[in-house]
Amino acid sequence: MKAIAQDSYGSPVVLKLMNIDRPTAGDDDVLVQVHAAGLDQGAIHLMTGMPYLMRLGFGFRAPKGRVRGRELAGRVDAVGKNVTRFKPGDEVFGIGEGSFAEYARAEEGKLAPKPSSITMEQAAAVAVSALAALQAVRDAGRVRPGQRVLIIGAGGGVGTFAVQVAKAFGAHVTGLCSTAKVDLVLSIGADDVIDYTSEDFANGKSRYDVILDIAGNRSLSHLRRALAPHGTLVLCGGEGGGRWLGGMGRTLRAIMLSPFVSQRLRGLLTNERGQDIQRLGELIETGDITPVIDRTFPLSETPAAMRYLTAGHARGKVVIVI
Repeated sequence: MKAIAQDSYGSPVVLKLMNIDRPTAGDDDVLVQVHAAGLDQGAIHLMTGMPYLMRLGFGFRAPKGRVRGRELAGRVDAVGKNVTRFKPGDEVFGIGEGSFAEYARAEEGKLAPKPSSITMEQAAAVAVSALAALQAVRDAGRVRPGQRVLIIGAGGGVGTFAVQVAKAFGAHVTGLCSTAKVDLVLSIGADDVIDYTSEDFANGKSRYDVILDIAGNRSLSHLRRALAPHGTLVLCGGEGGGRWLGGMGRTLRAIMLSPFVSQRLRGLLTNERGQDIQRLGELIETGDITPVIDRTFPLSETPAAMRYLTAGHARGKVVIVI
């Protein structure tokens, strides 16, 4: 089968279109014929091997798994003997291993039926990014109806989902984004938008009950100035911060500081729970969330897609079409 694989860490030039063996489904697995695969920041970290700390789990000198990609949508090709929820031919979406390929293996519990109201490309954009948004809003942020919520990075892959999830939970949502993304953020339901190129969200005009920082490049002191005295800050992004810890260093500092201040400072560690992936499918079917796709790229142009996402200008999600 054709797949995008890498044998070393580095820039998008390490990604090569190769012919490799098709994976097989284990007893508890589903083999999916991939129609589309979503890009997320995690794929970039695995490509570059940065920050270095992540290599402890994914391979120190080279990635243990050669094929990138985790978000996917497609049709079930084969199932293991213990799989009961799916059969060949079913349309599914969720999280697999090595989705930048014609076929990918996924655990049964990390897949859900594809919502009939969206395309394969839209479904491929959901699992990793929308799962982070759902758990940031519901679990880490504990967002309640009527709360004022600020979403930093509202126009990106996770941010476009976070805006919609927070609105579904009854919050008054303010999105922070660049000028080019203001109209998009308003179109997906934000009550207010701040253009960070012309206004500082921490200028004292507003204080927020919950702040979700998805962009990941602002200091804790800056973020806390915009947070209500007993508000909650959720650090969703792990960008910047050096080669060894990246954004994890800022998250660790927030966790250590939290017991000594009135504000609640949290990091987000996404749990890939199957019931939450199914919940996302329900929110899509009811119209509460709709995946936002910026661009699609064919499999052979995955390196170009990675460069586009790394540039930081994507409005919503970038998707690879197999």
